[in-house]
Amino acid sequence: MKKIFSILLVISLSFMSLQAVENNGYKKQKVVYHINYDDKKQQKGALVNIQNHINAVGAENLDLRVVLHGNGLSLLLVPESLDKLKKFKHANADDNFAARIDTLKGQGIKFDVCENTVVGRGVNVEDDLYDVLQEDIVPSGVAELAKLQMEGFAYIKP
Repeated sequence: MKKIFSILLVISLSFMSLQAVENNGYKKQKVVYHINYDDKKQQKGALVNIQNHINAVGAENLDLRVVLHGNGLSLLLVPESLDKLKKFKHANADDNFAARIDTLKGQGIKFDVCENTVVGRGVNVEDDLYDVLQEDIVPSGVAELAKLQMEGFAYIKP
């Protein structure tokens, strides 16, 4: 049922995105959102900002990446892993955040995870992080931010 809801939500948001592009006249954009904080309210706000960005520009006109490093990994950290990972204060990937992340990924948003943080904090990608694959791991979050900016991505820190 949750998957069906997510699919219907993606379809609805995609339709709204198409209408927004026609109405607002935005052109293709390349954007990187930077998350390195663990405050759940602030992270939720970032996810809402990203969805609003998609709604305004249209998913088909947007190459959007979210780069997570340091405490920002808490966005994808499953609550069951918090007790064993002492270097994190929060694990925010509950069912609500998981649904939001699924919706964003369904619209083509890519989440890049810092390998330095994964290794330095003893994170097991398969067990501790929500829906992160090996191809989502980048060598360094800050180096990835610099690389993307050099490639013309606009930088946003919500």
